[in-house]
Amino acid sequence: MKILIDNGHGLNTSGKRSPDGTFREAIYNREIARRIVLNLVDRGYDAELLVPEDDDIALAERVRRVNAACFLFGKQNVILVSIHVNAAGDSSKWLNATGWSVFTCSGQTESDKLAECLCESAVKNFPGRRIRTDMSDGDMDWEEGFYILRKSWCPAVLTENFFMDNHSDLEYLQSRAGRQAVVDTHVEGIVEWLEMNK
Repeated sequence: MKILIDNGHGLNTSGKRSPDGTFREAIYNREIARRIVLNLVDRGYDAELLVPEDDDIALAERVRRVNAACFLFGKQNVILVSIHVNAAGDSSKWLNATGWSVFTCSGQTESDKLAECLCESAVKNFPGRRIRTDMSDGDMDWEEGFYILRKSWCPAVLTENFFMDNHSDLEYLQSRAGRQAVVDTHVEGIVEWLEMNK
């Protein structure tokens, strides 16, 4: 199974930072994505970064890379997890939205099962913190028409790891424990899905 970890945005992406400027999403996403990949590789899994570059690679190119892997290995043998940090506003002021969430595209697909494994891992690894869920279709993930989710041929999910414009969330994201919990949530959720699909 080929595991593709997508670190959302690039160092040249405008905005995408905390109101005080101390946190930049692209830098954080890359750190977390690299740690997830290294952890999975250490466990013997075939994982790699979708975007090793620091620039903001266009969504169409990201999808092309995903689907090239699907063509090479078979779409049933590839998964994509895209790493992001949420924001309730335009990063100009502190706001109150909080929590962790995972997104799939519309409909019931294998992506929903992967998202469910990630949600269960999040509940375990983020005790006392809000897990944002949408149970309207019977599972915990949110459904959105994000381009990378709609256009990728394989199971694909996108995680929003708390809010960079919330003081409490940001403090947690920047802490050693918070960083480790974000990594563990993804690694354990992915491994759980892989074990279910052996």
